[in-house]
Amino acid sequence: MIEKTVRKRSLRDLSEVKENLAYWLSRTPEERIAEVERLRRQNHGSVTRLQGIARTIQRKPRRPHKNRRLRAG
Repeated sequence: MIEKTVRKRSLRDLSEVKENLAYWLSRTPEERIAEVERLRRQNHGSVTRLQGIARTIQRKPRRPHKNRRLRAG
């Protein structure tokens, strides 16, 4: 069963969120992207891009189940 949760927040917190939203919506897209880039560098260093990790695995081909027919095609 899902537990019901209630969180009380002050109206001051909500007005602060609205003020932040209004501020960033008043900035140009270039200014917003520049700020995201500044925050990224602050958290991840001056690496020009975030590293991606990928791994390829080889699987054995699956054998069809003995009760299933192979599809023509």
